[in-house]
Amino acid sequence: MNPPPPYAALTPDCALDALDRTGLRADGRLLALNSYENRVYQVGVDDAAPVVVKFYRPERWSDAAIDEEHAFTRELAAREIPVVAPLQLNGATLHRHGGFRFAVYPRQGGRPPEFDRAGTLERMGRFLGRIHAFGAQARFAHRPTLDLASFGLASRDFLRQGQWLPADLRAAWDSVVEHALANVARCYERAGAIDLIRLHGDCHAGNVLWTEAGPHFVDFDDSRMGPAVQDLWMLLAGERDAQQAQLNEILAGYEDFMEFDVRELHLIEALRTLRLIHYAAWLARRWDDPAFPAAFPWFNTQHYWQARILELREQIALMDEAPLAA
Repeated sequence: MNPPPPYAALTPDCALDALDRTGLRADGRLLALNSYENRVYQVGVDDAAPVVVKFYRPERWSDAAIDEEHAFTRELAAREIPVVAPLQLNGATLHRHGGFRFAVYPRQGGRPPEFDRAGTLERMGRFLGRIHAFGAQARFAHRPTLDLASFGLASRDFLRQGQWLPADLRAAWDSVVEHALANVARCYERAGAIDLIRLHGDCHAGNVLWTEAGPHFVDFDDSRMGPAVQDLWMLLAGERDAQQAQLNEILAGYEDFMEFDVRELHLIEALRTLRLIHYAAWLARRWDDPAFPAAFPWFNTQHYWQARILELREQIALMDEAPLAA
């Protein structure tokens, strides 16, 4: 018999009761927010502002790894860096109820950042520089490192071991992924020995809420050790000239607080390639969660893998080009 889906027992009553256990009294209002890796709800509170409750995916992180993420974000918030950190309730930030681990966050309003507006990327860079300046002061002990082995080789192996690829595309995908990973390794060789720091880890526009006060960084669930440029490259979009201009604007703010190692520019396309391979493996690893087939019906189709093969071929060519300049 197959095990039940990971969130089968997380009913609305369970979510509301979990918040009650922290001392905050849920008023019955429950709104599911867009999240697949975890389950996240906005919950109304009696005589207070609503809060956001995140239920962690079972067995993904150890308690120590979650505590480390919470400590990192709370320390950043204490330094008046605009990150949304978990609330400490009853002396703890990590709580348990009904077999689930969860954390409670203040609700943060905002809109997606408009990177085409003058000054937006420079302000983003300034705050990322502050996050990284603090992140470089210590290391994570319980959270992983973003590298070729964890994002690339492990993801390749997982996809190979399952029946995810159509038989007629398996040879083509095997060939292109090997070529892509070899190019990733060469990019790392060109960059040389670079420093690894504590990162946000998944710093795309969807994890930034913008208000008149500027950016607010949310969801450090993928926080880990890695090169600083990991938190910068996902803010770049468009053709090479556009990305160069965007990078210049980010670094204009970033280097007010943190020196940027230009050798890391060799890693931009390598990190993009690793993310593409890792993303396909992430979907495969989560396919037993009913939310994933419903949200990603195109995964594991002939067209999907044809597009991934073409995508990796394009990345191979991009990794052979000269990097952006600082």
